[in-house]
Amino acid sequence: MTPKSIAMQTRRQLLRDFLTWLKENLFSPWYNALITIVSAAVIYVALKGILHWVFYGAKWGVVTTNLRLFAVGPYPTDQLWRVWLALGLALVLGGLSWGAWGGRSLVALILVIPFLVVFWLAPITPAAKRNWTVVLFLFVLSSAVAEFVRPLRKPLQKILPFAWLVAFFVTLVLLHGFKGSQRLPLVETGLWGGLLLTILLAVVAIVLSFPIGVLLALGRRSSLPIVKLFSIFYIELIRGVPLVTVLFMAQIMLPLFLPPNLRIDKVLRAMAGMTLFAAAYLAENVRGGLQAIPKGQYEAAQALGLNYYQTMRYIILPQALRAVIPAIVGQFISLFKDTSLVAIVGLLDLLSIALSVIAQPQWIGLQREVFAFIGVIYWIFCYAMSYASRRLEVKLGVGVR
Repeated sequence: MTPKSIAMQTRRQLLRDFLTWLKENLFSPWYNALITIVSAAVIYVALKGILHWVFYGAKWGVVTTNLRLFAVGPYPTDQLWRVWLALGLALVLGGLSWGAWGGRSLVALILVIPFLVVFWLAPITPAAKRNWTVVLFLFVLSSAVAEFVRPLRKPLQKILPFAWLVAFFVTLVLLHGFKGSQRLPLVETGLWGGLLLTILLAVVAIVLSFPIGVLLALGRRSSLPIVKLFSIFYIELIRGVPLVTVLFMAQIMLPLFLPPNLRIDKVLRAMAGMTLFAAAYLAENVRGGLQAIPKGQYEAAQALGLNYYQTMRYIILPQALRAVIPAIVGQFISLFKDTSLVAIVGLLDLLSIALSVIAQPQWIGLQREVFAFIGVIYWIFCYAMSYASRRLEVKLGVGVR
């Protein structure tokens, strides 16, 4: 057979396989065929209306004109280099993490290209386009380095968790600055806003709530009555009230427990409230993982002569946390979306900026465009966390014996 006939035969086989798949999954039996036809019609009508509105009816000037507000809020324009530097640091570590844990740099490049196209077509300043190109290129380059320089993979896997932790505190210092400094002047947290504040609130709450939640879960299963009762009381109390109540309590009640000369601004109060709230829910997720560990694991650890700390550190907690990865990541995704509630206590997060934009006279009536835009932003970040969770589950073999 000639190569041409082989290629033709292969295409025919692929077509037959595709038609067989359609028949088995979408058109067999008759009621599945009916559901498929009705669903396709509904999707067509919905997508047709949505796409027509997106490309012909929507007035996206309200978004393009206020992009800087959506991104950083009232953060000083002359200090935006700090935000770009923090973003570059995060993307470099993200690229190294991507490559070190098996991600392909080609896939990273494919993911970056749509964002580059959007940024270069968007009506933003040439400096912003250049900065976006540089930071996204750093992400792809760092992922390629971690992928192709194989001797670096193992050391990177050990160092990167600590590097992320250090970068977290470096970012906070970089964005805040120091009072009286000429090179890094103080920028009050009241000037943090938009997507920048949303991400910071979520990251701080996630990073700080995780160890607190693990300790509360261990405390609830402790044999010490005081520790156990305190953990139960805290978890049930926090889980019994909504996050809005916790935020109001953090804004109003927290200063009452502090010395008169110590004042904490609104952003730090919100971070504290969200951290304490998330820790209670995380503790129950971790406790579920602890209860899933067979008793024989504890007995095996005792037979090896391990103490309580060694048992939890090397045997119990790794298995428990591995088992509840989906629940923990789901909690983190929910926490990221719950950051929109800080608009109620007067913080200028992404939702608060959106509300202030559509309240301006020239943008009245353009709520759909604004909320569609911030909805897409929330979806991108939540899907990224979900995708990372699925990759981690596959890597660790969650659900596979």
